[in-house]
Formats: sequence, structure tokens, C-alpha cells
Amino acid sequence: MLVPSTIFEYVGLKQGAVVADLGCGATGLFTISAARLVGNMGQVYAVDVLKSVLEEVSKRSRLEGVNNVKTVWSNIEIFGATKIKKESLDLGMLVNVLFQSKEHENIMKEAARLLKKDARLLVIDWKPSYVPFGPPVIDRVSPDEVKAIAKKAGLSLVDEFKAGNFHFGLIFKK
Repeated sequence: MLVPSTIFEYVGLKQGAVVADLGCGATGLFTISAARLVGNMGQVYAVDVLKSVLEEVSKRSRLEGVNNVKTVWSNIEIFGATKIKKESLDLGMLVNVLFQSKEHENIMKEAARLLKKDARLLVIDWKPSYVPFGPPVIDRVSPDEVKAIAKKAGLSLVDEFKAGNFHFGLIFKK
């Protein structure tokens, strides 16, 4: 099971940081966990292409008393589309996003564009092996593919880790 607080500790996320959950999903699990950790001096952007998802994340943030989440409607598959200041993030996150798209290079370039120098990008996605649930194996991307795409986008691998039984985790630096 993915436990955001453990992963954030591993990545070195600190109070006051500026974070974007790129492709946040309706649960906002990583968004809200990051918002709690960075505190009121920090900012977390919940980015998604679906307005209904952003409404859910916004609602959940309010219900949980988290006030430093800002929703951003964007298609991260389009380079330059995300309305967040370029080179403003301390941490970008792509959690269970890549398997949903074939535009991996554009997504990675867009994430890199938003990162400050020396900032980190956290990528967590499904392992490319079969299990009886989750997305079809054909839609999954391997860690080696992600590393190659990230390198093309100007990111260097810092670490890789096991993100539960069914996911891999990679940390890149700009």
C-alpha cells in the first residue's frame, strides 16, 4: 500500500515547500498529505484534466481543514499548458499517471519545466508485471522507460525504491 507520509519523508519534503500533484486523481491522497506536511507556509497544487476531479479534491481539502491546496485545471500532456509558474516547484509528483497516457515525453517535459533547479520529481507507477487487478500490463510503463524519458527531459535519477507490492518509485532531480 502506498503511504504518502513515508514516501514524503524518503523524498525529503519539508515545511514551506511548493508542490504539484500532476494528475492528482479524485482521492487527492498525495495532494492532501503533502499539504499537511508543507503546512500553511507551503503550497500544493492539485492538477488534473478533469474538472470533476478537482472539485472533489477541493471539497475533500475543505472537509479535512487543509487550506493550502490550489486546484489547477490542465492537460499535463501538453508542454507549457499548466498554469503554474515555471521553475517554481520544490517537488513535482506523477503518481499513477503514466500508465494512463501515451504522451510520456510531454508529461515529463512539462513536469521538468515546473521544477526549480535541484528540485525533485517523484514518479510512482504500476510495475510492468501481471497482477489480477490494476491497469492492463500493455498500458504500464517500465522503470527503465521512465528513466530514459526523464533523462531526455533534463532530469537525473537520484533514487529508486519499492512503492508497495505493485508499484515502483523513482526520484529524479532537475
